[in-house]
Amino acid sequence: MTITVQFAIGLIFGLGLVVSGMSNPAKVLNFLDLGGIPGGTWDASLAFVMAGAVAVTFIGFSRVLKLPRPVFAERFYVPTRKDIDLRIVAGPAIFGIGWGLAGFCPGPALTALGFGSASAFIFVAAMCVGMVLARFVGRLPSSTRLVTPADPLET
Repeated sequence: MTITVQFAIGLIFGLGLVVSGMSNPAKVLNFLDLGGIPGGTWDASLAFVMAGAVAVTFIGFSRVLKLPRPVFAERFYVPTRKDIDLRIVAGPAIFGIGWGLAGFCPGPALTALGFGSASAFIFVAAMCVGMVLARFVGRLPSSTRLVTPADPLET
């Protein structure tokens, strides 16, 4: 039952990415082109996609976190740290740079694989290499790293 529900949720999410245009890197890059260059191609439509996602997430989290426990897990895994460290700043910065250069983020890139997009295959391969490197760096002794893990669940 759990795997069926997860598959259905993933299918709906993937269809939403395709319908909204998020799996098309040109549309994403046009959204990021704020028109600073004369003749810019800014496309505001993804702002509505993001606003819809934020609204659904806000409503969903506010309701789900009131439950005594998740439907398919023993407990909620909610971050408890409130401080800002190098990992909190560097991670989103790297994500944003990658998004701005390639026009993909992980979910839409995986969706675009279904279209046989060469750029999606390159992006997903690079993403996998990045995840392996991040795991490797996370396992280095703390004396050789700039940042230490935030909590035991991260390693």
